[in-house]
Amino acid sequence: MKIFNSHPPPPFLGGQGKKLKKKKKKKKKKKKKIKNKKFNIPPPPPTKKKLANMKALVLDEYKQLNYRDFEEPKIEPNEVLIRVKACGICGSDVHGMDGSTGRRKPPIVMGHEASGVIEKVGNEVIGWQIGDRVTFDSTIYPLDDWYTRKGHYNLSDNRKVLGVSPGEYRKHGAFAEFVTVPAHILYKIPDNVSFEQAAMVEPVGVAAHAVNISKIQPGQSALVVGAGMVGMFVINMLNIAGANPVIAIDLDENKLRLAKEFGATHSFKSTEDNLSEKVKELTKNRGADFGFEVVGINETVNICINSLRKGGTAVLVGNLKPEVTIPLQKIVTTELSLLGSCAINGEYEMVLDLLSSGKINVDKMISAVAPLSKEPIGLTGFTIKNPG
Repeated sequence: MKIFNSHPPPPFLGGQGKKLKKKKKKKKKKKKKIKNKKFNIPPPPPTKKKLANMKALVLDEYKQLNYRDFEEPKIEPNEVLIRVKACGICGSDVHGMDGSTGRRKPPIVMGHEASGVIEKVGNEVIGWQIGDRVTFDSTIYPLDDWYTRKGHYNLSDNRKVLGVSPGEYRKHGAFAEFVTVPAHILYKIPDNVSFEQAAMVEPVGVAAHAVNISKIQPGQSALVVGAGMVGMFVINMLNIAGANPVIAIDLDENKLRLAKEFGATHSFKSTEDNLSEKVKELTKNRGADFGFEVVGINETVNICINSLRKGGTAVLVGNLKPEVTIPLQKIVTTELSLLGSCAINGEYEMVLDLLSSGKINVDKMISAVAPLSKEPIGLTGFTIKNPG
């Protein structure tokens, strides 16, 4: 891969750089003094040191992505510089690109589902070497935070998300040749897992976290509303956890067919009438024990809640909209539990092990691979690949 940090030196000014020959001693000749005149040649102006540049896909304005030179990030003592090999496009990047979420304020280099090779190591980093194949958590969290110490780094007060700029901070992401991350969020990629597969660990980790915090038991029923990438991996993780039946709901019939391949036992289009009654027929006339909402809009949240049994639990993963309306009386009178699921909290290593063992297949969710310069925003499941 070319590193765009090499530039020709500026031309020499004022005769600098020329070799001076020794002059033979000659008899001094008297010269006429010329008063009030000086012939000193001023030194050339100092040249500015040029910063190292890389290529990046930059959101300069909403709906305006530019593949251009961008300043290469500098590493802090506790960080590593990673040469990005592959980066997935999250749905949040697509919605962030048009400004609808308010979490990708330009200018910003997006991208948080990535993998690569360590290029440089900060002087405080221990246990990692140049050349290590790595992936990394999308959440950058401080180690001294109260929530981190309690085992909830995904909720830490001063956490940042890679490739996000909500206003309080700006952390450039992995739609670039290089990215910097602190060493404590790194994970080594198993030898039999490719860079493209490793770039998919983040969405699988989000799904795994949602299933983990639900505490679902083998044989309990589950409903998944929204069969996008994360929803598909929620279905996969529920299948591994032994849930039965696993019911998928989505607008897209193609996604519903794919959901069956990922472990869904039944599927329904979200536009069908009497959805809650159809779910009851599959769950001993009670309703689902657990519902996983993986979209984050009013209609899908309500489908999820209305399809639960009394005392059931809705795990809310999607957050496309900042606010939704919920059926409060139903929640109160049937003692439903609403549980938010935020990002990942230690599931990376487990997901890498599942990938390595073949229990999770992410290849079906990679629809295409293209160079960074192709600007392939808009295709979910698309992976940006850097050459070299």
